[in-house]
Amino acid sequence: MRHVLELLDGDVARIYADLGVPGYRPRYSPVVRALTELGPLSIRDLARAVGVTHSAASQTAAQMARHGLLTLETGTDARQRIARLTDRARAILPLIEAEWAATSAAAAELEAELPAALTDVLIQAERAVLSRPMRTRIAAAARALAAEPEPAGHDPGAAAGRRAALIVIAGGSERDPR
Repeated sequence: MRHVLELLDGDVARIYADLGVPGYRPRYSPVVRALTELGPLSIRDLARAVGVTHSAASQTAAQMARHGLLTLETGTDARQRIARLTDRARAILPLIEAEWAATSAAAAELEAELPAALTDVLIQAERAVLSRPMRTRIAAAARALAAEPEPAGHDPGAAAGRRAALIVIAGGSERDPR
């Protein structure tokens, strides 16, 4: 999944480089669009508007500030930072909107080539991971694998090390296999 995302993001980033906006990353576009629509926002409100964690929004905003696309000002609470688009970001807004429209159309074309709608699959995957996080799934799988007998002929030392690691991954300790 990560590889597909890297391929997609890399192609979009190349479009911006071709347009004379090197360093612009595809993940900036939802931020620019949210700030264009809603005006200056706190990082917390920006995270909510874009649908990412506070940490992800903060990191993206810091990168965008380094590229001169937004400013980060102190809010009414000294801990709060307010993101505001710069004149540079507003100047390239037509390029961002054009790329967004073209990318959306291209994504629809890609989705038509797939056996299932990628958007639907990703939404279902997100719901499944939110309802039962991957860490919980990994721990349960490790617990089940640790309980399985090792196949005959495997090195007993390596098997014991693997089992001990699985128990730790499962959230236990070697003495407390749960």
